[in-house]
Amino acid sequence: MAMIKNMVKQLVSLHGTNEPQRIASLMQIIVFYEEFKNVWGYFNTSRRIMMIHVNRNLDETLQRFVIAHELGHRVLHPKVNVPFLKSNTLQSIDRIEREANQFAVELLIPDNLLLEGISIYEAASICGVPEEIADLKSRSALKHNSLSDEHSYLNL
Repeated sequence: MAMIKNMVKQLVSLHGTNEPQRIASLMQIIVFYEEFKNVWGYFNTSRRIMMIHVNRNLDETLQRFVIAHELGHRVLHPKVNVPFLKSNTLQSIDRIEREANQFAVELLIPDNLLLEGISIYEAASICGVPEEIADLKSRSALKHNSLSDEHSYLNL
């Protein structure tokens, strides 16, 4: 978990933003908005050209999350062809998808929001992260938040 958080911090520091579309552009990843029925998006490389494919039927907030998730695959799993694994093997991809979700959550929810005293679910809503995966946010910010709340309480 800490490894992913650190990778996200380095990426944000390097590019000066946590905006997934901007990071993709700076990493020379082309983002395509396409018509899909049951797929939110996927990452692939063809002839050394990196691409993120996003379902154009999703709302903009969810598209932003999908780009962040697919960036996670690019950074964490550069050699793994997730669409191929899903359709052609019996190999479990749960770990890979969970890590990409965690990457997206860390990228989209800045620690400072949690340090301001709002809940992880409120932060997820503000930042466009699906509520059901908000708890993937690193606990280090949450622990620090609860300690600062306790400290504030003691000073009342």
